[in-house]
Amino acid sequence: MKIATWNVNGIRAREAQLCDWMARDQPDVVCLQELKAEVAQIPASCHLEDYHIYWHGLRAYSGVSLHVRKGAFAAEPIFSHPAFDMESRIVQATIGNTVLASVYVPNGGKDYAAKIAFFEQLVGWARAMHADGREIVLCGDINIARDDIDVHPKERKPGVIGQRPEERALFSSLLGEQLVDIGRKMHPENERMFSWWPPWRNMRQRNIGWRIDYILASPSIASRVTECAVLADVGTSDHAPVMMTF
Repeated sequence: MKIATWNVNGIRAREAQLCDWMARDQPDVVCLQELKAEVAQIPASCHLEDYHIYWHGLRAYSGVSLHVRKGAFAAEPIFSHPAFDMESRIVQATIGNTVLASVYVPNGGKDYAAKIAFFEQLVGWARAMHADGREIVLCGDINIARDDIDVHPKERKPGVIGQRPEERALFSSLLGEQLVDIGRKMHPENERMFSWWPPWRNMRQRNIGWRIDYILASPSIASRVTECAVLADVGTSDHAPVMMTF
């Protein structure tokens, strides 16, 4: 099974790229972020008939979606939103005992307190799901680089939002018994595994970026993962998709 996440930075701008990528790699679950579109603005070509899809968007801002291939699971997904959802930033699908979620954490530049509050509630959500015995796969743009290894040396800036100690501490509290960072589990020493690049000076081509897009999964799922890769060859968003195979 393949589960992928991608911050498309505008679904209408990435319409053809999304379709081409999904046709190429055939992911079973796709989580998208930063749609920048209301449901009525989603291009017709993105309404793929092979998937159960939930679009959750706002005009020109934020937005997430969740796509589950029909027949990939024994039951159909039940889509919903945690109570702390704000600005169309999280959608979840319950399938039996499994909960899949697509999340777009605020970057914090305009309202840092709101970012912290959202993340604290995300941690609480994950812990509650774990305590209830659920298997979780949480995918999305977390907007925090977990550690210095997740930022190119030229981009490491003490105190900058996304690298602050309190953000990283919160991220750490999301992990542990309830969730595993799949990318880092599979590539513990890769110092050049980035998923976002500043959109100037050929930063992507030079691979000077940050790792802020993640697939996090319950330990029971993490133990079965065979690969987790950043698909840096896909698309023209400032983010690349990340895909897990298990």
